[in-house]
Amino acid sequence: MIELLKDLIKIQSDTKERANEALQFCADWLKNKGEDVTIHDNNGYLMLTAAKGQGTETIVWNGHVDVVPGHEEQFVPVVEQDRLYGRGSADMKAGVAAMMQAFVELDSPNLTRNVQLHIVTDEETGGRNTSKWLVEQGYHGNFVICGEPTGLKVGLQSKGVLRMDITFKGKPAHGSRPWEGVNAIESAMKFHQAISDLPFRKESTEYYEQPSVNLPIIKAGDRYNVVPAICEMSYEIRYMPGQDKDEIVRQLAGVADTVNVDMEYKASGSTPALTTTKENPYIQSLQKAILKTTDQKAILFGQHGAADTRYYAAVNGGEGAIEFGPTGDDWHGNAEYVLISSVHAYKNILLAHVQNPE
Repeated sequence: MIELLKDLIKIQSDTKERANEALQFCADWLKNKGEDVTIHDNNGYLMLTAAKGQGTETIVWNGHVDVVPGHEEQFVPVVEQDRLYGRGSADMKAGVAAMMQAFVELDSPNLTRNVQLHIVTDEETGGRNTSKWLVEQGYHGNFVICGEPTGLKVGLQSKGVLRMDITFKGKPAHGSRPWEGVNAIESAMKFHQAISDLPFRKESTEYYEQPSVNLPIIKAGDRYNVVPAICEMSYEIRYMPGQDKDEIVRQLAGVADTVNVDMEYKASGSTPALTTTKENPYIQSLQKAILKTTDQKAILFGQHGAADTRYYAAVNGGEGAIEFGPTGDDWHGNAEYVLISSVHAYKNILLAHVQNPE
């Protein structure tokens, strides 16, 4: 399994073509182990599915082999004690390798549940061509584990994503006489300072201290001697489960009147917030599998980012799809690594969860 992981890291799968190459490598590896694999193609993006077991319940293991770009040396796996370094080692080729090995080891004749293995190639760019497409084709289940790196903690929740594009309108004037104009950048500054006091930003939940507000884009002005008449500013807001996206938009829009600025906005919610309850029977059995395998109580938490869980949860009322994977650090960074021991533990937990549901 660890050799498989090393081989996957060596494939520089930060482009569509190389991610497809990694996918084909996974398919060939599984076929060489005697598994039946189906390769799907959507808009040139490859993905694979494989299934084992029987019964009325279906558990899906989902993993992605595409990675964010890295330095050339990051695609050479390096082992230092328990750490395996390399781009994608944690995010999330370790999860993929463990899922593949666990799938091969499944005792199919005695399996009372269906297990589907889904490996995809565009999670880092949105997942719409693979995981979303698979769900639309009917490949989903009662419970879904996306093997993102979580430190063997169970990511019950994930924040929703709201994007808001705002255009502030001022009045142009000569730069030597700024009092004759209205500076759109200064209007944007007033707005940005005022939103820190909005009610939605002061809320918290069991798993989150607060929502997050990121200001990633500003476009304004092009000459020193002109008061800028337009300032375009974009926010990405990660809101918590239980918060109302439309209410957040209403609060933000209301700030314009409070600080007396002229603005237009467009809001889009690209990802809903997800919540799987602690009482969910699959969560209960997963906690038992973690305790039995590691002698440690499972830790439940809320994930700040989004993953392909969103597509699977959409067909189950917003729940039943979680992030759960091995232990690593610095994913998307220069020193990304995964703990080798956690990959073994993760594989064993996956097997215990589906083969010993009680």
